[in-house]
Amino acid sequence: MKRIAVFCGSSAGASEVYRQGAVALGKELAAREFTLVYGGSSVGLMGAVADTVLEAGGEAIGVLPGFLDNREIAHKNLSELFIVDSMHERKATMAELADGFVVLPGGAGTMDEFFEIFTWAQLGLHRKPCGLLNINHYYDPLIALFNHMADEQFLQEKFRSMVLSDTDPAGLFDQFLTYEPPAVKTFMTTEQQV
Repeated sequence: MKRIAVFCGSSAGASEVYRQGAVALGKELAAREFTLVYGGSSVGLMGAVADTVLEAGGEAIGVLPGFLDNREIAHKNLSELFIVDSMHERKATMAELADGFVVLPGGAGTMDEFFEIFTWAQLGLHRKPCGLLNINHYYDPLIALFNHMADEQFLQEKFRSMVLSDTDPAGLFDQFLTYEPPAVKTFMTTEQQV
C-alpha cells in the first residue's frame, strides 16, 4: 500500500476536533510513508490533511476539476496536481491512483465519493479497502444505517463488513493492511453459480 485517497469536507466543520483529526491523519500518512491522494483544495479539512502531510515531508497529490481551480482554491504546494474536466473524472482518477480510501467527515460531496467507491468495491471494480475515520462519532449514524441495511437484507453482511471504521488513523490503517475483500456481488443463486 503506497497511496491513500482521502475524501473529506472542503469546510472545517463545527468543531476544532475535526481539523485535529485531519491533522492526525496527515501525520499518520506521512509516518507510514503513504502518499496522500485527495481533492486538491487548500481549504477546510482537505487543506488541513494536505498541509500536515507536506509539513511532515510527505507527498500529496491533488485531483481538482478545472472549474474549481478557476476559483483559486487549489493547493499551491502539492507534489503533483491533476486538473480534470469533471467531478466524475476526479473520482475516477483518485480511484485509479489510490491503493485504499479513507473518509473523513464531510458533506454531500464526501458521501457521493464514498458511496461510489463503496459500490464499485461491491461490484468488483476494485479490491481496495475503504474506511471511515469516525472523528467525534461523526459517522455513527452512517454505521447504524449500514447495520439497518444489512438487517433489512438490502446489504449482504460480507459487504457490510467492507466498511472499516476507527476513531484513530493508526487503527484504521492497521485494518487496511489485513483487509481481505469479499467475493464479487452477484444476484445468482447458489444453484445457478454451480
